[in-house]
Amino acid sequence: MALHQTKDTRAEDAATDVFASALSGQVLPKKRMPDDHSSSEVVYALLRNELLLDGNAAQNLATFCTTWSDDGVRRLMNECLDKNLVDKDEYPQTAEIEARCVSILADLWNAPAGGTGTGCSTTGSSEAAMLGGLALKWRWRARRRAEGKPADRPNLVCGPVQVCWEKFARYFDVELRQVPLEPGATGLRPHQLAAHVDENTIGVVAILGVTYTCDYEPVADLAAALDRIQEEHGWDIPVHVDAASGGFVAPFLHPEVVWDFRLPRVASVNTSGHKYGLAPLGVGWIIWRTADLLPAELVFDVDYLGGDMPTFALNFSRPGGEVIAQYYLFLRLGRGGYRRVQQACADTAQYLAGEIAGLGPFTLLYDGRGALPAVSYTLTDPGAAGFSLYDLSDRLRMRGWQVPSYPLPADREETVVQRVLIRHGVTRDQIALLVEDIRRALDHLRAVPQVAPATPRRSGFHH
Repeated sequence: MALHQTKDTRAEDAATDVFASALSGQVLPKKRMPDDHSSSEVVYALLRNELLLDGNAAQNLATFCTTWSDDGVRRLMNECLDKNLVDKDEYPQTAEIEARCVSILADLWNAPAGGTGTGCSTTGSSEAAMLGGLALKWRWRARRRAEGKPADRPNLVCGPVQVCWEKFARYFDVELRQVPLEPGATGLRPHQLAAHVDENTIGVVAILGVTYTCDYEPVADLAAALDRIQEEHGWDIPVHVDAASGGFVAPFLHPEVVWDFRLPRVASVNTSGHKYGLAPLGVGWIIWRTADLLPAELVFDVDYLGGDMPTFALNFSRPGGEVIAQYYLFLRLGRGGYRRVQQACADTAQYLAGEIAGLGPFTLLYDGRGALPAVSYTLTDPGAAGFSLYDLSDRLRMRGWQVPSYPLPADREETVVQRVLIRHGVTRDQIALLVEDIRRALDHLRAVPQVAPATPRRSGFHH
């Protein structure tokens, strides 16, 4: 019979086990690249382990961004890892798909029939907003120069905008006139415009989905107020709609709300594909109602990638996968699918609002009806509660929930609010569990007196 010889496999087992590898026995290099390579499986496992320290995306109720994607999105993203979106000569079909998305959005937002609307994808709604702002500034400057008037003091009027507009104003030398909130208001109101706009106003930004409270500013009423101002002073001031979140909600849940290119004064709209557009992180969109509203001077033609290509962006190379994924979602869901997804989110938000109202110490600022699928609320009597919303956020974080607390903008800084966003993938059962954790947190906070901090705490969840 055959003879068999045993061998010692302990060394081989040690070499193949991730946590017996040489790299796992070290503190990972943090300031200097290691001298030699390591196994890809080992490095992957160690980094995956470290990333467990991050929050669970499914419990992140602070972010507007997509945290759930189906397998089709994941496969397409993987297949597009090497596609450079800006290289339209090398990847013409990706460029064609981007153009289809622009046309779909122009149609969704009621661009004039047979018109020449134009637009492009961006890395997100912040870049899209800045491109919209640049077009406003360039058009205003060209008009002023044609009239022989000075063009050195542009201003932009808005309400409680996201920080990207503050960046735009600082980076591109525009005075940002942020109109303070009135008592009881959560956004810009039409009657406030007259005191803040003038001949140097390049545009008014209207928010479809205020970051702080999630309701809509009255875009049609703001446009009507600007119509009256033009009749009185002759100032033709365009509106840019920052629909970072609402651009993919209002068309499906609130078609009766007139906010888009149905209003002649709306020159441009930005949105975020990776928020309620349901695409993975890294894509936004900017659309102008007609091509002439995008000044030709802002568009660059480059030929060093193999063909003559127009581009308007703050960066250059970026992956094409997110745009492909956006088109996939347009095809897979259609209008009916988007409507069902957003309605399911809105129904869950309204369920949460009812539960929050029944817990006792809260006053709802927004109940999930008429705007984004979300809820925002404040303490009814902060002085008598014995705890703050910041304390509640801390208690919820112990259970993994990320629920932001923060003050409203000027002139309502004394009002601290909490906000819960309901996105695709956030289920009714998940929110029921959140409610139970809020109830337990309230019981604890009432039983254990809280020490007020020396200075107000601010959340960093304004995204």
